[in-house]
Amino acid sequence: MPEQPVGGVDIATVAQQLDTAWEQRLPIAPLSERMALTPEQAYAIQSHWTELRLARGERVIGRKIGLTSRAIQQQMGVNEPDYGSLWASRHFPTTGGRVEVPADLFLQARVEGELAFLIGRPLREPGVTLHDVLAATDAIAAAIEIVDSRIADWRIKLVDTIADNASYGGFALGPWSRALRHADLRTVGMLLHHNGEPAVQGVGAAALGHPARAVAWLANKLIAFGIHLEPGDIVLSGSLGPAIPVRAGDLFTLEMHGQPPLSMRFV
Repeated sequence: MPEQPVGGVDIATVAQQLDTAWEQRLPIAPLSERMALTPEQAYAIQSHWTELRLARGERVIGRKIGLTSRAIQQQMGVNEPDYGSLWASRHFPTTGGRVEVPADLFLQARVEGELAFLIGRPLREPGVTLHDVLAATDAIAAAIEIVDSRIADWRIKLVDTIADNASYGGFALGPWSRALRHADLRTVGMLLHHNGEPAVQGVGAAALGHPARAVAWLANKLIAFGIHLEPGDIVLSGSLGPAIPVRAGDLFTLEMHGQPPLSMRFV
């Protein structure tokens, strides 16, 4: 990983600031307000931060895609998504479709409902398509993603969220379904309940028009950085609706076409 400043930005120092914010749960001022960062530099910060965590025993078990909504892209002035790594320490396994998550792990958590892909064959050649992704996918699952920001008050621009591991907080998965590979994922419906009340509705088309298209974007982006999606990787393909802020005691239940409910309670 780069130890020297890149384009005038001290990659290692900024990565350490984010790591300290994660560990101590104390937000930092927006990077975009303190320095001129390019997306490439922001990805270098993200990568260095991951290396810091790997050195302490963390594992990367997949990737997450953010900014898949056209409305959010327009709001942030970008024309493509971003991505981050899924750190195993924040994968919350479920029991009987339920999981309890410590609320105090996070700074300013929000939850989203989406589809997760389990990669079964490597995607290593440039020009990955939606159909390549479906052919390489072993199974698909409903997922609740926790997004969180080390940036104070969510005052983020593109480079802030990229550097901050795409605002990764954690995630939980429903059971893997091979049948979902054959569904029209554009029209797969989602209903996210908040404390027993319907809160967010969405469909698969919210993720770049098709969740597998979002995964294809990711595969091609990773290839450009010399990284590849490999068998066993989990990919969170992007939110199907707006994120909901979290408070201790909140219960979220995700219902998705043909899948058992997935519930997450913050304790």
